[in-house]
Amino acid sequence: MKDGVRFFFSFLGLLGALAVHAQVNELPRSTPEAEGVPSKAVTALFDSLMALPGTDIHSVVVLRHGKVIGEIYPAPFAPEYRHTMYSCSKTFVGAAVGLAIADNRLRLTDRVGAFFPELLPDSVSANLADMTVRDLLTLTSGITPDWNMRNLTPDWIRAFLAKPVKTPGRKFEYDSMSSYM
Repeated sequence: MKDGVRFFFSFLGLLGALAVHAQVNELPRSTPEAEGVPSKAVTALFDSLMALPGTDIHSVVVLRHGKVIGEIYPAPFAPEYRHTMYSCSKTFVGAAVGLAIADNRLRLTDRVGAFFPELLPDSVSANLADMTVRDLLTLTSGITPDWNMRNLTPDWIRAFLAKPVKTPGRKFEYDSMSSYM
């Protein structure tokens, strides 16, 4: 079971890395056949994805043995376009945290402030001191979401930690800043 979980998280991490690197042509390219995949299978995949009703596919990249063996960018999209990932980021962050936990590099009970001691406010509230990695992952940080904060400062971590903190771990409040943290 542990190997299955590790594979799942590794696969999600690979997808995240692929999304970042494939769009700037940093991954090596190959042909499907050179990597043991029939070209017809890649074409069939692309055709079936494009035929799905009600979808708006921006890009699809197929990777085998660390090499791109197929990619499509339906108009009006192009490989050089950046894509905001929105809530997909939460999945990748969760996968990365799972891998870090499996490697004993992180615990869900680790306190957030311990990672950013130089960015903490001069006065640290008890609630801020109690905020954990679990609280960030479950979107129960205790910080009221501020969707405009990212537009006001490039120092997101300091701004996040300076916000008032209600009791962490109690109330779910959808907030991408918790994932960024």
